Amino acid sequence: MTNLEVLDLSNNLFRNDTFAFLSGLPSLKSLYMGYNQLQGSIDIQDSGRQLNLTHLEEFDLSDNLINDNIFASLSGLSNLKSLNVSSNQLNGSIDMKANGSIPRLPTISICIPISLRPSNLARELLKQGLWSTPRSRIACVEQCGGNISRNCSYPVNNRHFAKAWSIHFSLKLCLLSNCRLIGSLPIQGWCDLRNLKSLDISGNALEGILPYCLGNLTSLLELDISNNQFTGNLTPLANLSSLRFVFLFKNCLQISMPFLSLANLPNLKCLWADENNMVMEPNSFHTSTPKFQLNFISLSKCTTDKGPSLQPPKFLYYQYDLRYVDLSHNNFSGTVPLWLLENNTKLENLILLGNSFIGSLLLPHLFHPNVSLIDISENKLQGQISTNICSTFPNLELLFLSKNAFEGNIPPCLSGMNTLSILDLSGNHLSGRVPEELIKRSSLDILRLSNNNLSGKIVPMMFNTSKLSNLYLDGNNFAGEIPDIDVSAIDFSHSSLENIDLSNNSFNGKLPRWIGNLSHLKGLALSNNHFEGSIPMELCDLYELEFLELSQNNLSGSIPSCFNSPYLTHFHVKRNKLSGPLTLAFNSSSLVTLDLRGNDLTGNISKWVGTLSALSVLLLKDNHLDGRIPVQLCKLDLLSIIDLSGNMFSGPIPSCLGNLTLAMNEVKSFVDVSLYTPNSIYNSFYLYHYPNSYMEEWIEFTTKSVSYSYGGDILEYMSGIDLSCNRLTGQIPFELGNLSEIRSLNLSHNNLVGVIPSSFSQLKQIESLDLSYNNLSGRIPIQLVELNFLEVFSVAHNNLSGSTPKPKAQFGTFDESSYEGNPLLCGPPLQNNCSKIESPPTVPTTADNEGEGSFMDTYVFCDELWIGTHIVEKESFDDFALSTELFVSVGTLFLVFVLF
Repeated sequence: MTNLEVLDLSNNLFRNDTFAFLSGLPSLKSLYMGYNQLQGSIDIQDSGRQLNLTHLEEFDLSDNLINDNIFASLSGLSNLKSLNVSSNQLNGSIDMKANGSIPRLPTISICIPISLRPSNLARELLKQGLWSTPRSRIACVEQCGGNISRNCSYPVNNRHFAKAWSIHFSLKLCLLSNCRLIGSLPIQGWCDLRNLKSLDISGNALEGILPYCLGNLTSLLELDISNNQFTGNLTPLANLSSLRFVFLFKNCLQISMPFLSLANLPNLKCLWADENNMVMEPNSFHTSTPKFQLNFISLSKCTTDKGPSLQPPKFLYYQYDLRYVDLSHNNFSGTVPLWLLENNTKLENLILLGNSFIGSLLLPHLFHPNVSLIDISENKLQGQISTNICSTFPNLELLFLSKNAFEGNIPPCLSGMNTLSILDLSGNHLSGRVPEELIKRSSLDILRLSNNNLSGKIVPMMFNTSKLSNLYLDGNNFAGEIPDIDVSAIDFSHSSLENIDLSNNSFNGKLPRWIGNLSHLKGLALSNNHFEGSIPMELCDLYELEFLELSQNNLSGSIPSCFNSPYLTHFHVKRNKLSGPLTLAFNSSSLVTLDLRGNDLTGNISKWVGTLSALSVLLLKDNHLDGRIPVQLCKLDLLSIIDLSGNMFSGPIPSCLGNLTLAMNEVKSFVDVSLYTPNSIYNSFYLYHYPNSYMEEWIEFTTKSVSYSYGGDILEYMSGIDLSCNRLTGQIPFELGNLSEIRSLNLSHNNLVGVIPSSFSQLKQIESLDLSYNNLSGRIPIQLVELNFLEVFSVAHNNLSGSTPKPKAQFGTFDESSYEGNPLLCGPPLQNNCSKIESPPTVPTTADNEGEGSFMDTYVFCDELWIGTHIVEKESFDDFALSTELFVSVGTLFLVFVLF
């Protein structure tokens, strides 16, 4: 390959010795080695001889482990024009004059943007002939205070920013993305770069209006100012007639419709302006059609003051060469703008989700062989899905029509589309049966029919598919038994299913054992059905299983002691009839969620729980567990949600629980998101997000007196401990005040004694604190008024005394129910006047009686919400305790009077 000029070895596992191979490539001009395992300094030599790479012009070494000595190895690359060493281990500063290797490369400008490879867009421009040869391309510049600094670890001010441009007037490609630039754009220096073809200042903290001197950059082909805080309009760009690609997304720009500021740019092809402000000009301004013909436009999630009457931009009527259109999440109304398809015969991707389009989906009869993606989900469409959808779009790859009001049957022709890989018709009113061919014989990879009115029976043969990997039939009217079969008669070895969701239907009978033969299964959801019997041992054969949801059925027996999949992450069997002790059923260090609530489990929590090193959510509510709370829980560094309520745990609260960090944990949410790249010439510009799996982690946790469901991003931040409705004794450990990240703490309905720790004032994030129905005494710490996020607070039905906290900030919102059942408490919002009641002295509870707690055991039974709690034999105990406290108080007052 002596004539080879371009070699791309990026995204592999190559190491430094790979360079010896390059000695036989004397004509090489472009070498891409990014995202490999190159490390240290790179000696570009072969057996001590300098490699013959004198023609090399473009060199990409980004995302490796290279250090500062890389520059000493470049002295022989005399024609090098572009160098990318971003995202490596460069550190300190480089003296451009003192380093002997740099002067030998007089035309190079060092390029070190943060976590950014050479612009894919620049390569695309190169392919399209916008630059005649790589020789005309000069590298991008990132100057951080005059030095080249690792990861640009401090902000770059305007003075350095201006200097970075003024020293390179011949610069053509300049990337300054993610460099922590702050303030507004300067006017001097960089606006004189009249040869500049590509400018990228995205991902900084720049603000203010765009300077008018941008109009001096008359050679500019690409402009990327996305992910900043720019305001104002686009008038400075009005005369950049060479401009072809404009990226404006995620700013606060005022983008007028119909793009009056850009209407005179004849070469404009790509416009990405998501998450800005759309300003709809009066009709009198619509006097001329734009001179450009776009290929790519994205106007997603823009704000406007037009309300529900907003229509798609009128200038799109005059576009005839569109390939990619994204108008999602703008609340556009009216009928679906199918004229975009009629006017643009080359259209490939049409994304209109999250608007308010109404009416039927009447597809054009024209043949559209280029369309590969249609997403009109989350609108208000109704009627039947057009039967000509398959003939109109014969090469469709992704079809999303979810969350509308479509009715009728699933079009049978979809089963015969040999290019369709994702079909999402969920959240509609579709009825009838699911065509078996749609699952078995189509080219589908993901089929989502959730939350419709589909019915019929499910046969095992539907799961024996070699193509389909994700099947979602949850939330329908499927009923009956899923028959078990002789697995020796059917070969499931070729099944490619990875995720199956049949939850929220009316299936009954036993769980089929043949599911254990779906060897690639990662997620299985069968919750909220009527399955009965035991959990099949065959489920333990699912070696790759990550997510198992069997909640809200009638399953009985014990939990199999074989769930030791190394990948098992989330295990849910809540609200069944499972019984027996908590034996060593799980031996997975990857387990994040263990949800066993609402069963008939007995015994104690064994010490083996300490081996679940990844555990973040432990839910054991409403069982018959007893014994002490094991201190092994304190060893679980990632634990952030604990619910042991409604059991019979006894003994003291382990003080070591205060050592838990309750840190945010992204693994809790179990959202598997991949990036889908549209199949178009604009692959380099846009990556569209679609989930790789629609299975999402949801858990229930009671806080603020209500049971909430937490999932997605919110679950990542949620943290709480609920030990209510048990038989816990002793004092509340002051160490619990170290839980500064906790949002909910419930210790109610126990036999706790002693005082409320003043250390609770350190619970700065807490939103719900419930200490009611215990035997706590003493005063309420006045420091608690510092808890600014507290929404629910209850110390009701204890033996507290003294005045209530001053009603300021959050404590001004709590009513009498927060304090009731404490006769010796006084002050607002209670009716007791503190001037008439003198509280008794507080006698601290010592460690000697920590294990005793109270005169008698209290038996508590909790419903789902604690406000519906029923307490047996509690009144008599409270009366006895109260009378004892009053007797001591009266005696003390009498003794003080006599001594006086």
